[in-house]
Amino acid sequence: MTLYTIGFTKKSAEQFFELLRCCKIQVVVDVRLKNTSSLNVFTIKRDLPYFLEKICTCTYEHCANYAPTKELLTSWRKKLITWEEYEEQYKALMLEREAVRDFVVRFDGIYDCMCLLCSESTPEHCHRRLFAEMIAEQLPDTEIIHL
Repeated sequence: MTLYTIGFTKKSAEQFFELLRCCKIQVVVDVRLKNTSSLNVFTIKRDLPYFLEKICTCTYEHCANYAPTKELLTSWRKKLITWEEYEEQYKALMLEREAVRDFVVRFDGIYDCMCLLCSESTPEHCHRRLFAEMIAEQLPDTEIIHL
């Protein structure tokens, strides 16, 4: 399986959808806690599934269970914890929620080309990268590509 990750911040709608279309993504898995933010209007819950289907011929799934808690995210953004502490707490949360197991049951064997979606423009300090790496640990044939 090829597992892409993408953040929509600092991307135009054209850049965002063309990246997904050119990579032949079959499903976008939205790992944001809330998919109603108006940071980018083309990624709002009510519109994104339509755009993905019409432009990229792919489906959309919002999986807030793969997102950090609001408290954890706020602690990182307000610099109350380091990135290393955030990473450790996020991974512990995913283990507690059995999120990787849930992902494997829901998606493995169904899709060959998937994409995790979040807002951060780059993957370095984003939970989508951490989650992708956790998935690849369970599914060793997974190739991760950050868009």
